[in-house]
Amino acid sequence: MNTSLSSWLVIIVALLAASLPFVTERVFGLIRLSREKTVWLRLAELIVLYFGVGALGFLLEANVGNRFEQRWEFFAITVCLFTVFSFPGFVYRYLLKRAT
Repeated sequence: MNTSLSSWLVIIVALLAASLPFVTERVFGLIRLSREKTVWLRLAELIVLYFGVGALGFLLEANVGNRFEQRWEFFAITVCLFTVFSFPGFVYRYLLKRAT
């Protein structure tokens, strides 16, 4: 897999994973709960998915070639980017008016 393809793969997975906690009532899209998910559970799920996407990026980077050292600036930017990626799911869950 070349560098460009692996980069796009991580971006697409991040877009999907960031919205997942907000578009479904299942934990990680798999585990059904007997009640509605709380905001805190959604945020915890978002954090776990952030680290999962980061691990995927780390594996793809190591597979393509040399892995580069990342400092705190990289992680600050990726957390902000992942939060922005979750915005469509957040809008869908909390800001759109639902017809009842």
